[in-house]
Formats: sequence, C-alpha cells, structure tokens
Amino acid sequence: MKEKIKVEFLQGALDFLDKLDEKTRDKILFNIDRVKVTEDKNLFKKLSSDIWEFRTLFNKKLYRLFAFWDKTGKTNTIIIATHGIIKTTTKIPKREINKAVELMRKYFQDKKHD
Repeated sequence: MKEKIKVEFLQGALDFLDKLDEKTRDKILFNIDRVKVTEDKNLFKKLSSDIWEFRTLFNKKLYRLFAFWDKTGKTNTIIIATHGIIKTTTKIPKREINKAVELMRKYFQDKKHD
C-alpha cells in the first residue's frame, strides 16, 4: 500500500522510543506505519485542536506518542511526533498536551528561521 502521510520524529519522540524494549518499539512503529496507509482512527486520535496521539496497547500497557500536523509543505503533509508517555491513567495529563503544543510552536518558529 502507498503511504498517504509521512511521519517524522522530534528528538523527544526518538528518546522515548529508544528507552523502550525492542518488541514494544517495533509494535509502536508498526502501528504508526498502519496509520500512514490507513489513517486508522483507533491508532491515531485527535486530543485538542492541534494535538493528536499515536495510540498503542501492548502487553497491557498504553503507549502514547503526541503529534501535530505540518501542512506547510508544497506537496507533502507531515505528522510530527513530539514525545511519548506510558499512560497510567484514563485521562491524558494536561501537561503532556501543553508540552506537545510548546514543541509544536518551537518547531514552526525554527522552521520559519531556516
């Protein structure tokens, strides 16, 4: 299948993935690859007006990678993954959404100056 979207990872998302064991990381990346071709709503969900999450349930743990859309490119729309958490409560902590928003602002600010 052809990818409909592209996903890029900020350093915080890469650091989160690096701390996980190989099987967990592979499952998360497998789910992200599925989102690229199917836009599966169970695996990629909107949290706020600008912030989304990649969702993975693996070995009875909930893994979340926060993300936002970059639609400023001429040809490609890109999803930028900001950072991740292992979810322990039913609600997403507001501070994690705020962190994703701040990383998004910095991303676009840095992009403007390139």
